[in-house]
Amino acid sequence: MKKDIQIPEVSGVEMAIVLEHNEVHKTDDWNVYIINKKDIAIEMVVIVSQGFSETKTTSVFRKKIDLLSGNSIAKIELIQPELFALDNRFQVTFFENNTLQDKTFTFKKDTIKESNLQIIQPFNKRGVIIS
Repeated sequence: MKKDIQIPEVSGVEMAIVLEHNEVHKTDDWNVYIINKKDIAIEMVVIVSQGFSETKTTSVFRKKIDLLSGNSIAKIELIQPELFALDNRFQVTFFENNTLQDKTFTFKKDTIKESNLQIIQPFNKRGVIIS
């Protein structure tokens, strides 16, 4: 029975943590985004995020996006820099052409730092991206 289950490999979806200036509060904020690089929309996107280490665990955060158009981005959450000392996991589940897809993205501890930032398109802002 298990041999009959096909789990498709997810491609064309990425997660990014981006440093952005907040004009309202005059602060530099870190925001988490999902990027759909596919030409088609993905539906019923559910993102479950949590920070963790051997001794600490954050609360679980859930976000749902009904439809993420092809070649588009969506802001998921604001993330506090104190959480960069933890591994930050984002489990992404969605439907593509009526097929359930699932992928886990993990930003390892201490990888979100100035020396690892690069210009991320389509933001044209500095951040870290995982495919």
